[in-house]
Amino acid sequence: MKTALQLPLACLSLLLALPLHAAEREWLPYRKLVDIIKLDKFDALPPAERDKVILYVKLVPVNKAISPLDAGLVVVDGASRTPLPLDANGRAPMTLNPQWMAHDAQILTSLPKGEKMRTGFDLGAVLPETPQWRYASVMGAIPQTNAAIGKVAGALSLFVPKMKSVIFKFDKPAQLTIKAASGEKRYASDAKNHVKLNVDDALLKENPLVEVSARPLEAEIDD
Repeated sequence: MKTALQLPLACLSLLLALPLHAAEREWLPYRKLVDIIKLDKFDALPPAERDKVILYVKLVPVNKAISPLDAGLVVVDGASRTPLPLDANGRAPMTLNPQWMAHDAQILTSLPKGEKMRTGFDLGAVLPETPQWRYASVMGAIPQTNAAIGKVAGALSLFVPKMKSVIFKFDKPAQLTIKAASGEKRYASDAKNHVKLNVDDALLKENPLVEVSARPLEAEIDD
């Protein structure tokens, strides 16, 4: 998604104050982060209902002069320290860690004193390692995502837009080709090296071969 999915302010648009501490200080319990992005409920879905989807936590400093790369997040579980690196967009892929839940692990940050972060989530489609795949193996993430949001968010899903597309992001100009029975459909990347595809129910059923001139860096699920 272009921005984190927005649920009511009490949930995903929550501003999390950072306690006063030294250069590295407690931010919030891992369990709290799991609750904010509903990671436990997502993980509880049967694998066949979420295997095409990547759930990211998205953390954006309120101070726009600070990059998410400066957040310096570390999960501390007893003597164990595990970095939680964010990308330039403030995202990190998340999978549930039962040990951190059981041990009430804490997340530390090195953000400057008094700074805050907005917390939400993004969704991505799982990409095959090869430059060829069947249409439904990736675009099937759209119906899977919409069904998962309904089950995970419950009544709050009314505040979440319906997902309709996948944005394939490349590191250079690229082309994506769908080899449909009715003829090949070719899509060239735009100025950002992106190709945006809306899901097509007929193609989901046909499940034709898809080829790309280069493997995408990621596949972002969008509305």
